[in-house]
Amino acid sequence: MKMKDLKKRISDEILNSGFDVVGFSNIKIDRRTKSNYLNFLRKNYHGEMKWLERHYNKKINPKLIWKDVKTILVVGQNYSPPSNPIKYNNKKGKANISVYASNEDYHVVIKEKLKRIQYWLKNKLKLESKIFVDSSPILEKYFAQKASLGWQGKHTNIVSKKFGSWLFLAEIFLPIEIHETEKEQDNCGTCNKCIDICPTNALLKNNIIDSRRCISYLTIEYKGPIPMSLRKKIGNKVYGCDDCLSICPWNKFSTEAVEKKLISNEKLNDLNFFLNFNKKKFDNYFHNSPVKRIGWIRFLRNVIIASGNSKNKNLVNDLFQHLENENSIIRGSCVWSLSQLLDKKSKNELKDVLLLNEKNQYVLYELNLIG
Repeated sequence: MKMKDLKKRISDEILNSGFDVVGFSNIKIDRRTKSNYLNFLRKNYHGEMKWLERHYNKKINPKLIWKDVKTILVVGQNYSPPSNPIKYNNKKGKANISVYASNEDYHVVIKEKLKRIQYWLKNKLKLESKIFVDSSPILEKYFAQKASLGWQGKHTNIVSKKFGSWLFLAEIFLPIEIHETEKEQDNCGTCNKCIDICPTNALLKNNIIDSRRCISYLTIEYKGPIPMSLRKKIGNKVYGCDDCLSICPWNKFSTEAVEKKLISNEKLNDLNFFLNFNKKKFDNYFHNSPVKRIGWIRFLRNVIIASGNSKNKNLVNDLFQHLENENSIIRGSCVWSLSQLLDKKSKNELKDVLLLNEKNQYVLYELNLIG
């Protein structure tokens, strides 16, 4: 089969399987990209995501992932929401969850499609393959740009002329060489809207992000107490942040996602809805959602911080019940949140009571900040 015909046949099968875009890339990574990524790690912009350090060599050499790979096939799945989620920032009493986590887990949805394609490649073309969905050490945004799915915007995510900033990425490794799609050029121009809107100033120059300041990192990857200087800037976000994606002007060309399992349900629950959860309720409610992977404690921490930002004094009683939580991060977060909602007299009374029994140094630190 001619290369052109093979490429078309594979592309057609992928698009017919429900993906929205597909492209091909060789496995080479240029020096500049390797250097930039190493510099990102050296500056500790990755925060506590230490696996990025451990996987550096694999990141810059796909053959260390699969020695037979010669072509990386990148697929994209549109998850554009029905309306701009930036409007939810003003709903202070609501728990704001990122668009991508507002329906079923995209890892599972996309993986099932990839498995069908993998089966087709094996049975129709006699080709072995490896499939990946955001869970392996692959520079997927770099390869997505090489495969012409879009370009890496100033928010560090892929931007597409057709789908804006709403694309899930996945990869298929093939053991044969297929001519790569022409690389997409950067089309951000002088626009800095994503940089300007970032609540915590996490987006730096030259398409670099300081993850340690990113709300998505802080609410999903980071396990410790939310840094004091960033708490109020998190607002009502309890899982992820879409601000830099939502503001992108290229979104005006996007169309709503057609994959029903990935369409945002645009349902925001009240913060007290989650404050009255326990671990069992959390696991049941988010059983098929990516939110489940951060666990009940981290999610509760996020909800408590958002409650402190809500200015809703009706949440005080719901917060009090978590002051006895065995986890010190939950207790400390509650102390801060209540300090934002209570009057001075009530804050000092709370402080006096809690100081009688609290032994944890972190919680004591939070208590001593009450004044």
